[in-house]
Amino acid sequence: MSTAGQQENRPDTRSRLLDAAEALFAERGSESVSLREIGRAAGARNVIAAQYWFTDRDGLIRALIERHAPEIESARHALLDEYEAGGLAGSEHDRLHALAGALIRPPAAKLDQGVSGAGYLRTVADLLTRPEPVTEPFGYSDEDGSIPRWRALLEPLLDPDAVVLHRRFHVIRFVDVELAQRARAPGRRDHRLFISQLVDAAAGLLGARTSPETRRLRAERGQVRGADH
Repeated sequence: MSTAGQQENRPDTRSRLLDAAEALFAERGSESVSLREIGRAAGARNVIAAQYWFTDRDGLIRALIERHAPEIESARHALLDEYEAGGLAGSEHDRLHALAGALIRPPAAKLDQGVSGAGYLRTVADLLTRPEPVTEPFGYSDEDGSIPRWRALLEPLLDPDAVVLHRRFHVIRFVDVELAQRARAPGRRDHRLFISQLVDAAAGLLGARTSPETRRLRAERGQVRGADH
């Protein structure tokens, strides 16, 4: 075992590093905090403690996401179970609203979890707003994941062009950015109105019809790509 491992192989070191990362990410975002800063904030005796436990920044971020994922996955699956148990009844608007709620309410619970929840929400938004969005840590392609299930239930309700144009991902990113912004607002303790309004907005975005202009531009782009081949 390395020297770092000998010095930092205490049962709570990994948790303390994640706690420190969440607090720093909540304050400054995940892109501007170094592994060494996280180690110092965690009280680690070796400056490379975070590297020992997580290998690199991506490993730490993956561990942070995985720390919160079971709670969110369980809550979203429960809401989707409830949706399916209702026999998919109700108007299209009601079903879109229910599915928007299933997307939003599980991570929105993090708003009531202090710096831990805020650190998670800001990290998610940072990953999804990179020039090349990072989705791998969220299990979007996992067969048993809640997001693939949510996408499948939602697809029949969407304009076909909206499906092709990745409307669902755009709404996911919009929601996660809004949650991260809310997490940055100091002193706000009652999030019920914010969450309800966010569900309304997401349902409206999901249900929006694709305009003739967008359909025309999409068709033109398809023709250009076909000509390239």
